[in-house]
Amino acid sequence: MDYPVNQLEFEKRFATDDACKDYLFKLRFPNGFICPLCSNPGFWKQSRDRVTCNRCLHEFSPLSGTLFHKSHLPLTLWFRATWWITNQKQGVNALGLQRALGLGSYRTSWMLLQKLRGAMVRPNRDLLRGDVEVDEIWLGGMGTIKEVYNKRLILTCVEKNGDRIGRIRMKLIPNTSGETLLSGIQECVEPGSTVETNGWQGYLLITNHGYKHQRKITPDSRKDIREQNILPKVHRVASLFKRWVLGTYQGRIDTKHLPVYLDEFVFRFNRRTSKSRGLLFYRLLENAVQTKSRPYQAIAGLRSKPCLDR
Repeated sequence: MDYPVNQLEFEKRFATDDACKDYLFKLRFPNGFICPLCSNPGFWKQSRDRVTCNRCLHEFSPLSGTLFHKSHLPLTLWFRATWWITNQKQGVNALGLQRALGLGSYRTSWMLLQKLRGAMVRPNRDLLRGDVEVDEIWLGGMGTIKEVYNKRLILTCVEKNGDRIGRIRMKLIPNTSGETLLSGIQECVEPGSTVETNGWQGYLLITNHGYKHQRKITPDSRKDIREQNILPKVHRVASLFKRWVLGTYQGRIDTKHLPVYLDEFVFRFNRRTSKSRGLLFYRLLENAVQTKSRPYQAIAGLRSKPCLDR
């Protein structure tokens, strides 16, 4: 893997758009260029940032089908944003990114951040396996009517690595019905794994779909489940996630965009032991060349203004 190890090396390597394009080309074709039509490895490099297959003469842009396709922003700006985001251990909000990059528009900063968050999930990523704790957590307050209305339910899956927490997955779900829970677990956990849950009957369906089910019944139904600590790793992750939301975004995130915030937290948590920020930069760009670009209107949900996540 080839990536910068510090700020000085980053600035030297990616000072121009051409340097950024060459890097993305290598990330997209790590084993060499292969024509998407005829699978021929030979090509000619053309002007206008395109290459031409020397067999079928198909013209191809290395940026097409990636996060950077048809972007009006320079690639150097995309790279600086990616480097800044991955070098902030606790995350960054749009206002902080705007200040760091010297952007004149909050909307541009928000769009950059939302698109890069959307690339934090690697396509066809490995499922959790082994012993996995699963539970639902609520995000939102219990005070005003608006807070109750904005509460959201998150299915949280935590892979056990001995006494430690392994990888995690978090998914927004509409309810706790058996079908919903089964679908969420199938999306996050490999069949054959042992799934540890509380005593909620909605989890009973998973035994018919290749999972080993270990129910942990609450010893005292009069006490809060969290106090009895029957699923300690899930509750630890839930606590860290809520602290992250409060610390990085002061609790102000639009629940409509909650899935991408979950993706960011999972991306950061699963790489929390990485000693190199440059490796995170590499991984995010590696995902970005496999992620299709989405227009601003689709990301913002046709809102006239982006939500503030200061």
